[in-house]
Formats: sequence, structure tokens, C-alpha cells
Amino acid sequence: MKEEPVRQRLLSEATRLFAKQGFESTSVQEIVVAAGVTKGAMYHYFDSKDDLLHEVYARLLRMQMGRLTQIADESGPVAERLHRAAADVVETTTEYLDDSKIFFRSMHLLAPQTQKTVRAERRRYHERFRALVTEGQREGVFRDDIPAEIVVDYFFGSVHHLGTWYHADGPLTGAQVGAHFADLLLTSLAPRD
Repeated sequence: MKEEPVRQRLLSEATRLFAKQGFESTSVQEIVVAAGVTKGAMYHYFDSKDDLLHEVYARLLRMQMGRLTQIADESGPVAERLHRAAADVVETTTEYLDDSKIFFRSMHLLAPQTQKTVRAERRRYHERFRALVTEGQREGVFRDDIPAEIVVDYFFGSVHHLGTWYHADGPLTGAQVGAHFADLLLTSLAPRD
């Protein structure tokens, strides 16, 4: 077993087991055995199996939020920034597909307060993304007859659906799928003549 910090090893093994067996079918005992630690060590880093599941998704969302913030805060045309942001969220979702699939398959199993926290974290990401759409609509770069909320919900419905059909060994890379999704998004926002 490669030497990783205990917390990371627990997350890696939990992700692997949740992806293979499902969240419900994976016990805390299986996770700690696979990670080579004690239950006490696990509970030092995570309050519960729920907490582990939340962190599987939260680490992906934190990384994506950091990347989105960097892209959105850059100077340059809003259409280019939105295209990069859209391509990036697709590419990172495909890169961490197990994390995303596990989460969307199991979110309903989280405790209500954890679900509320996760929805708020995801909403902050969507709001930052939506701000790019709104900026382009204000500038006249994007059509404004479709509410930005609908545009973003439609786009992310497709992103969240990637886990049902995308395969790393398929005909398209995550970057290629990201570029196509971003192209489709910007085409749908092009002003009508």
C-alpha cells in the first residue's frame, strides 16, 4: 500500500468501495480495513460514513469552485470565460467521475442537515457560473430572452448526467466532451437576429 496520509487513504478507499459496492452496502469496517487503519483513526478524521460521502463530493466541488473562481475573475471576453468554465466543469467531472457518480447515486441517503449543506455548496457554484451568463446577457453578448437560471439548470442537468454514459475508454476524452458541451452552451446563448 502506498504511503498516503491517513485521511487521504480513508477517502481513497471509501471512494473505491462506494463505487464498487455502493454506499449502502459498504461498512465502516470494510473502509478501515482497506485503508489499513483503526475505526478510531477514521473517527478522528470523519464523524461518520455520511461525513465520508459528503467529503467525496465536497473535495471535487471545492476544486471545481476554485477553478471557476479563477476563470471567472480573469479579464477577457465573457464568452471566452464562460466557454472555459463550462468545458472545465465537464472535464473535471469526467476526471473524477467515480466521486460524482457515487455522490449523485447516494445523496438522498445523507442526513437531512448534510443534504442541506451540500445543496448550499452546490448552489454557490451554480450562482458563480450563472453570474457569467448574466454578465454576458447584460453586455448583449448572450441572448436575454431565456432566464439565466434556466440556462444554468439545463446545462448542469447534462453535466450531472455524465455518470450515466461517459466512459474514460470511450471515443471522446473528457476534454473533448467538455469542449462540445461548452460549444453547445454558447451556441444556445447566441443572440437571435
